[in-house]
Amino acid sequence: MSIKAKLVATGALTAAITAGLATPAVAAPTAPVVATAPATTAPAASSGNTVTEQQWLADVTAAIAPARAYIEQRTAEPSDEKPAIVFDIDNTTLATHFHPFTMPGIAPVVELAQYAHSRGVAIIFVTARVDFIEPVTRYSLEKAGYTVDELHGRDLGDLFKPVQQYKTDERIKVENEGYTIIASIGNNWTDLNGGHAEKTFKLPDYNGLLS
Repeated sequence: MSIKAKLVATGALTAAITAGLATPAVAAPTAPVVATAPATTAPAASSGNTVTEQQWLADVTAAIAPARAYIEQRTAEPSDEKPAIVFDIDNTTLATHFHPFTMPGIAPVVELAQYAHSRGVAIIFVTARVDFIEPVTRYSLEKAGYTVDELHGRDLGDLFKPVQQYKTDERIKVENEGYTIIASIGNNWTDLNGGHAEKTFKLPDYNGLLS
């Protein structure tokens, strides 16, 4: 997401929390919701320039499925390592596109994170959101069911870096803390490129429609 879009989205979340909205913590739509790409956005890969929430959740489920088997295999043997998974937030762990006011968790991703944590894997979030809204972001993640071992947001200096460079630098910081990043999960290539993760899992963004 652009800085402007993130500030709008996070402002909406703050308003929702302040109003005390009681909504489900995990996205589970019962009726189609359609995302429409702005005029400047490239068409979505499989459905013109729109995608329903149901289709998106189905595509997320398919994309994330191999990660569970990988985590099971990767953590099967006792080790002195400190394994970690680095997650993006917007439209990777929280459904910010379809639910900009409540930002519920994305069910298959919540389940994966909980499974990984149960196997001793640290759950670390690296987001392009600014760090001064960290309490709001942490609240939303924990409400959705995520364990938040670390949360990395951008400070003032980071705003002048390209997003990919910032996220790569943050993964390096995580490694310098002694963690082995066994996986990085995001819906944008800027979440994943740059190395410093054993494997990457790309969730759908439909050519930027849900970035």
